[in-house]
Amino acid sequence: MQALWTFITHDWYFFWPLFLMSLTGLTLVFWRLLLNLNGATNMSEFLPEFQQKLERDGVEGALRYCRTRTDIIPRRLFVAGLETSKQGLSAVRRAMANVIELEIMPDLNFLLPTILAIAKVATMVGLLGTVISMIGTFNEIQKSKGGDVGSQAGAIGLALFATALGLITAIPLVFTHVLFKAWLAQFETRMKSSAQKLILLLQAKPAGKAALPAAANAAAGVQASQMPRR
Repeated sequence: MQALWTFITHDWYFFWPLFLMSLTGLTLVFWRLLLNLNGATNMSEFLPEFQQKLERDGVEGALRYCRTRTDIIPRRLFVAGLETSKQGLSAVRRAMANVIELEIMPDLNFLLPTILAIAKVATMVGLLGTVISMIGTFNEIQKSKGGDVGSQAGAIGLALFATALGLITAIPLVFTHVLFKAWLAQFETRMKSSAQKLILLLQAKPAGKAALPAAANAAAGVQASQMPRR
């Protein structure tokens, strides 16, 4: 602890930038995690409710229901598909593919490049601090009588604190960046699967509506044939 305190007070011009980068990286990770949690959708709960709205209130009712949600798949993906449903299933498919590629995925990558940049810069700043401190330490060894290395051992150890602090900052940030990228790939797969389910629901809905008048006409024809003729 004494060596760390000496590093903080003596080499403060390296400690504070590294500390601020570590704090900033932690804040960005927490921010990105909150955004991910807020955008996640429990499809096993959402889809039955959405299907009921679609069957009972039609496309307009389902669209109003999706607009009241805050999660990504209903609010952005399904809304984009339902808004173009009158133009046909091909238009629905294109609209959802475009919104995934051009809007949702860039938003989900928000903060991830910054987190990775902080991790890389923190490592380099730590190494820079160590190199500069070692240069000063070796200059002091050269000036000392007989080149006494033992007297400068504490300064050498102190110089390595910069590298250690840079790695302590970088390693968790790189790890969380990899986890966020893996979550992003899984979420993209879920969005594409959900888009396909929406297309299937829209494809089945007109068939169901068309079957009702046909069944009604068939029933009317049977009833008319059973009426006694005068």
